[in-house]
Amino acid sequence: MLGRIFFACLLLLLGLCSPGSSLSCRWMDHKFRQYSENSLVLIDMMASHYTGQHEVASPHHLYSQASKLSPADKVAFAAQVLKEVCELLEEEDGSSSWEESTVEHFLNVIIRQGEELSACIGGHKKTNRKLHMYFKRLPRTVFVQMGRSAEAWELIRREIKSHLMEMDMLVASLLTAN
Repeated sequence: MLGRIFFACLLLLLGLCSPGSSLSCRWMDHKFRQYSENSLVLIDMMASHYTGQHEVASPHHLYSQASKLSPADKVAFAAQVLKEVCELLEEEDGSSSWEESTVEHFLNVIIRQGEELSACIGGHKKTNRKLHMYFKRLPRTVFVQMGRSAEAWELIRREIKSHLMEMDMLVASLLTAN
């Protein structure tokens, strides 16, 4: 009897640790897409008609690296992106042209999405230092170039949208594996 239990536990452990396995998280399976689409709609609603030519270097290579991680590490990376976005938007001081209610709704969606993703991985929270440093430098770089203006916040909004789209594809790779 004890041997069968050990064998069953071993099979379960191998299933959880195998590279092809995906996380079993009901929220990811049923609600992630809805929240992701909602956040993208809201960030589009925040857009202004700024057509400036300023650009910032996006860390797309980090998403490429993250795509090679284990499912739990991918989810941890996605949760970190959402956390970093929230912290970045907390710096908004009213100089953007965004409607306050839309920003609040957007932040609520992002916070909930990040909490649920974190819950899917339990205590497993691996922080990507390069991603963290990018989000710390982004506002400094933009504000030095453009000041704390509505145009600067629009550039940041576009960067956030780019991150949300890449994060969505990263997590979607786990959902299609189910």
